[in-house]
Amino acid sequence: MAAERRAQITWEGDLAHGSGTFTVGSGSIGPQDVSWSARTEEPGGKTSPEELLAAAHASCFSMALSAGLARAGTPPRRLEVEAVVTFDKVGDGWKVVSSALTVRGDVPDTDEEAFRAAADDAKDNCPISQALKGNVELSVDAGLT
Repeated sequence: MAAERRAQITWEGDLAHGSGTFTVGSGSIGPQDVSWSARTEEPGGKTSPEELLAAAHASCFSMALSAGLARAGTPPRRLEVEAVVTFDKVGDGWKVVSSALTVRGDVPDTDEEAFRAAADDAKDNCPISQALKGNVELSVDAGLT
């Protein structure tokens, strides 16, 4: 069965001076403020689509990595994942250019090589990576703690 998730935003004003407030259907996030300046300058307590994308990518990757390690017989005790999504001016427009994942894992009975291979697989195959693949540079820096 397909899962649908929802978000809603109300935007007021033009791009440069306006702002919006969004909520998500689950009620777990929101209301949150967004603005163009929060995307391209200092966030000032506001979020951005890129910050939300970073949270989605880190979450999805950690689930995929956890599942892959468990299938290999080495379930993790703990994974600490950070995603850094870069939004930059490209030509005349703006683009999400990269999502760089960093993961440190406490994984009994595995070695660095196996952990890095599992992390590369999760980076390539988690659903958010699949959605980004071909449009955004993806990378992962993986190591055991």
